Amino acid sequence: MDVDAFVAAHQKEWDRLADLVRRRGRLSGPEADELVQLYRTVSTHLAMVRSAAPDPVLLGKLSSLVARARAAVAGSRDPGWNDVVRFLTVRFPAAVYLNRYWWVTAAAVSVLIGTVIAWWVAANPDVQATIAAPEEIRQLVERDFENYYSANPAGSFATQVWINNAWVAAGALIFGVFLGLPVIYILWMNVLNVAVSAGLMASAGRLDVFFGLITPHGLLELTAVFVAAGAGLRLGWTVIDPGPMRRTDALAQRGRAAVGLAVGLAGVLLISGIIEGFVTPSGLPTWARVGIGVVAELAFLAYIWVFGRRAVAAGEVGDLDETVRGDALPVSA
Repeated sequence: MDVDAFVAAHQKEWDRLADLVRRRGRLSGPEADELVQLYRTVSTHLAMVRSAAPDPVLLGKLSSLVARARAAVAGSRDPGWNDVVRFLTVRFPAAVYLNRYWWVTAAAVSVLIGTVIAWWVAANPDVQATIAAPEEIRQLVERDFENYYSANPAGSFATQVWINNAWVAAGALIFGVFLGLPVIYILWMNVLNVAVSAGLMASAGRLDVFFGLITPHGLLELTAVFVAAGAGLRLGWTVIDPGPMRRTDALAQRGRAAVGLAVGLAGVLLISGIIEGFVTPSGLPTWARVGIGVVAELAFLAYIWVFGRRAVAAGEVGDLDETVRGDALPVSA
């Protein structure tokens, strides 16, 4: 290809396209049609130059022109509040809803095991003796457990517990790829810590104090951890059984959804952290503190079931939009 001759033959078309792109907000109907036609024509010119005469200067000029024309024809993507709203009303609740069997099962099994451990600790002084000395247990149940929530300023305490819980949730999501085994360990440690505290408080006749302090923030906090664990376990199972998709594609989809879940759960845990920092140690009566926790939990579950079920029914899978994640090749079952 003679580059100079090619430029001379089509320069007027390129200049005209550039002029239409500059005036794209003020085009008449015929001019808009001309813009589309010239965009297609110049795209063909760009393909010809790439294949026959890869002149770097001309390639750069035409690539820039075609990109600007594509934005003028198709509209540029404007990430902003629309993406935030879509994430909160579609992607995040859909991802949580799709994993509901995993995290509800994780929650049920955890509560069952935790209840058994708490009863075992409360009913067996010998088990309590292996946990700590009697004086240490007495200090824990009479002072330390309750003082823990008010020992630091509310703001810094809320931030501390939020960051800690966000790391726990992120770990459950990320490490799920290792066949879900680290997720089981994370769940076990959380269940063990809560159950042992409950058992010790129950043995001292202070189970009402335990639930009065745990329930306001614990319902939402533990639900977020269970959601993360459920997604992590599902990710681990995908390594074993990717279903009808290729393993790499299935893991990529689950992984992208897990990232979205991590972001959404960070927001949920921020709310539980605020409750733990400002409501749990407050002077409100127990019924009011517990009521705030129950309302927060019911609001989250209603949000997931309403928005999540609607989004899933519309075909949402909690993944990124196709324009962002790209295309995947079809595979045979």
